[in-house]
Amino acid sequence: MTAILAYVRVSTDDQSTEAQRHTIAERYNIDADHWFADEATSGAVKALERPGFISLHQFARKGDTLIVSAIDRLGRNTIDVLETVESLKTKGVAIISMREGFDLATPIGKAMLTMLAAVAELERSNIKARQMAGILRAKSEGRALGREKVIDDAAVADWRHENGASLQVTASHFGISVASVKRACKAERVAA
Repeated sequence: MTAILAYVRVSTDDQSTEAQRHTIAERYNIDADHWFADEATSGAVKALERPGFISLHQFARKGDTLIVSAIDRLGRNTIDVLETVESLKTKGVAIISMREGFDLATPIGKAMLTMLAAVAELERSNIKARQMAGILRAKSEGRALGREKVIDDAAVADWRHENGASLQVTASHFGISVASVKRACKAERVAA
């Protein structure tokens, strides 16, 4: 018996798969048992290395149809997306991408996938290049980058030294992360 499967993915903890789930559920009536998800998982991680996608791949059978809200849910680069699609096609699974509006199992769908994945990869590269150009321009203009520093490195390092406190105790005392305590203590050693 064939099934309709759905896969959703978000890159960070502050994102939710709910919008993707809603979009897919609106168009298809899918049992909860057929949903697969990877949360806080970058698209840079290959699909076949993500726990949710591994489960989907193991579950999928010949004749099943996988629905994704967009191609970029499968991966960030052309090679990974194509390998993922090929792996599923080898199992006899059809793939439908809702945003792009085509069935990736057809020759036209595969050609469109290749072109769209390449365009998406190019756009990510362009965004990164524009971001780096902006950072370099801001630095050349002498502008401070990043969030304003709110931790007094000297106070943190002094308190930790005076109390012989561990990183964790110091972090708890100041309400900051252990990494922030390490940076503060290191900055003070460098300044001394």
